[in-house]
Amino acid sequence: MGKDTKGFFRRKWFLRIISLILALFLFMYVNGSKSGFLRQNTRNNNQSSALMSNKSVTLRMPLDVTIDNNKYIVSGYPQYVKVKVTGPSALVTTTSNTQNFKVYADLSDLTPGKHRVKLKTSELNSELTSKIEPQYINVNIQPRKTITMKVTIRLSTRDLDNGYKLGRPHSDIQTVQVTGSRDEVNKVNRIIAFVAIPHDAKDNIARQVTLQAIDRNGQTLNVVISPTTTNVSIPISAGSQSSSSSDSSSSSSEESEETKSSSRTSSRNDSSDSSSETSQSSSSISNEDSSSNSRNQ
Repeated sequence: MGKDTKGFFRRKWFLRIISLILALFLFMYVNGSKSGFLRQNTRNNNQSSALMSNKSVTLRMPLDVTIDNNKYIVSGYPQYVKVKVTGPSALVTTTSNTQNFKVYADLSDLTPGKHRVKLKTSELNSELTSKIEPQYINVNIQPRKTITMKVTIRLSTRDLDNGYKLGRPHSDIQTVQVTGSRDEVNKVNRIIAFVAIPHDAKDNIARQVTLQAIDRNGQTLNVVISPTTTNVSIPISAGSQSSSSSDSSSSSSEESEETKSSSRTSSRNDSSDSSSETSQSSSSISNEDSSSNSRNQ
C-alpha cells in the first residue's frame, strides 16, 4: 500500500497538475501586486496634482495705514478691503486659514490734504499672486489736534408727570480730552452726556452715559473722546405740587369749618335778636292795655 502511494505522487500527470496550480497562484499574486502598486502610484500622482494645481480665493482683509499718528489724522479710507489670492492649492489654503500677510497704504511721505493712494500687500508668499479691490483709495490727511472740554449733562425732560421734582444732576467726570483732525475739533461746541428720564420716575437715577461731541447745530462730530463714558446721578424728590395740593385741601377744609361756624353764630344772633324784639313788643302791648283799663275805671 505504501509503495502504491509513493508511486502515485511520482506520476508525471500529477506533478504537472501541481505545477500548473502553483503557476496560477504565482501569476495571480504577481498581477495583484502590480495592480496595487499601480493604484497606489495613481493615487499619489492624483494627490500631487491636486496639491500643485492652481487655486483662487477671495479674502476680506483689514487695511493698515502707515503714517505718523502723533501728528496726523487720516479719514476717508475703508476699514476692510477684498484680496483675491491665486497660486498652488496648498499655499492658497494655508494663506486663507492663517491670513499671514498685510494690505497697507503708505502715507508717510504725503503732506496734509486729499490724496489718491495705491494699496499694496506685504509678507505674501512669492509663489502667490494677489489682486486688491479697490486698488486705489482716497484719503484726507489733517494735522492732529487735542483740546480739553467740560462735560455738559442734558436731560430728556425737566418735568415729571407725578408731581415729583428733579434735582441737580452730577457727573463723576468734569472734563475730557477731545482728539481729532484740526478742522473737526474746531467745530466742537459742547461735550454732552444725554440722560433719558422716565416721566413716572420717583427714585434717584444713576446712569452710565456715552459722551458725544456736537457742533453748534447739534450734529455729532467724528472725534475721539477720552474717557468715552461718564456716570451721571440725578436726585428725585417729592415736588411742591403734591404738598401745595394737600395744603390747599386743609386750607379749604378750615375755611369750610369757619364758614359753618360763622353761619351757626349768625343764626344764633338772629334768633336772639328776634326773640328780644318779640319780648319788647309783648311788653308794650301789656302796658297799653293796663293804661286803657285805668281810664275806663
